[in-house]
Amino acid sequence: MPEHSIHVASEENLAGTLLSRAPKRAILIGVDIPSNDWHVEESLDELEQLAMTAGVTCVDRVIQRLARPHPGTLLGSGKLQEIADLVQYHDCDGVIFDLELTPGQHRKLEGDLETQVIDRTALILIIFGQRAHTREGRLQVELAQVEYDLPRLARQWSHLSRQKGSVQQRGEGEKQIEVDRRLLRRQKDQLKEELEHVRTHRQLHRIRRKNTGAPIVALVGYTNAGKSTLLNRLADAKSFVQDKLFATLDPMTRKVRLEGGQEILLTDTVGFVQRLPTTLVAAFRATLEEVAEADLLVHVVDASSSSMQGQIEAVEQVLEEIGAGGRPMMLALNKVDVLSSDITLQLPVAASALPMVRVSALKGDGIDELLYCISENLLLQFVALDVLIPYNRGELVALFHQYGTIEHESYEESGTHLRGYMPGNHSGPFSLFQNAVQQSNQVRHTSRKLT
Repeated sequence: MPEHSIHVASEENLAGTLLSRAPKRAILIGVDIPSNDWHVEESLDELEQLAMTAGVTCVDRVIQRLARPHPGTLLGSGKLQEIADLVQYHDCDGVIFDLELTPGQHRKLEGDLETQVIDRTALILIIFGQRAHTREGRLQVELAQVEYDLPRLARQWSHLSRQKGSVQQRGEGEKQIEVDRRLLRRQKDQLKEELEHVRTHRQLHRIRRKNTGAPIVALVGYTNAGKSTLLNRLADAKSFVQDKLFATLDPMTRKVRLEGGQEILLTDTVGFVQRLPTTLVAAFRATLEEVAEADLLVHVVDASSSSMQGQIEAVEQVLEEIGAGGRPMMLALNKVDVLSSDITLQLPVAASALPMVRVSALKGDGIDELLYCISENLLLQFVALDVLIPYNRGELVALFHQYGTIEHESYEESGTHLRGYMPGNHSGPFSLFQNAVQQSNQVRHTSRKLT
């Protein structure tokens, strides 16, 4: 039989067919086992937020505490029956598990519960698919979906084996799985090739920007910590803001001028979350490399969250995974406007050693202090300059004003005297005039002695 005669999904829309929709009404399932490094109730609270972001109404939640998970269905038979009864009682069209299921577990659970089953990874991929607006964002999400779909193709055709059809029907399903698998692999290779072009383009752009552009400051943090609101406050930008997880997926960069006149590029990045799927981290490598090569990271923290410590540690873990763990970093403790003034925030040890500022991106509190702290932390990476620029080299004075921080400026007989700090990539042209100040002072001192 020709391939096209049994192929149901076209190559163009095959990616994401397992993730095409979220259920409308769902029950949340948490599994508490000794190896978990998260609190099951708090994690289910976050799963509910994720589900609501995807447009799902959560009608109930079930927690199973186990010494070790069942290899086939994760849960015991009694708990499975309880969930099946709840699905009927609440008239649900799906259940959502708060962990990543193996393909075998996925298939078996859907067969036993007779309803749509999605796991935490699938839910996050659905949200990313809903939120990606740029071509690059869509490519990255599609690649992550393909990676997720490949080992789960058999699940799409498991209904054939449950029908009372003939052996021919089952054989047709097996052929369809092989066809889809080949198409997905081909699609995966094409997506990787396209994303490699994107990555190369970004890399060249970063090199040009580092050689000629302003310092790059990246806003990083847990999803819904207020990064986009902070970008809008600092840069008068119009980044999309919504009180939902992963409201911003596509990064936005804006110019910001610090108090000393120095210009920086401020980038809002995709938010992180606990147990961020590795397929997403890999697919979003081109975007996340922007973070790994930033001159300064501003870790925006939701100081009002009861899970603040865990969120900080989750962000630190992702930063390590993408090679940004050693970048210079400071903390912006956001949403302090909803905290009482006398509250003491308990931070993880590593985070408590970082420079930090309390801010309210929504109300504008602490913004001046934040800009000053950004400036001070960038200065640690800058080169100290004390130069006398000839009047016929006005472009260097303009360059100093644009990218540097000026502590002193005066107009001498032979040129403009500037003292301050410049990014290392811009300091080269000034080396010729570094000693001119001292020479000018010596000339003035000698002429006084002669008179």
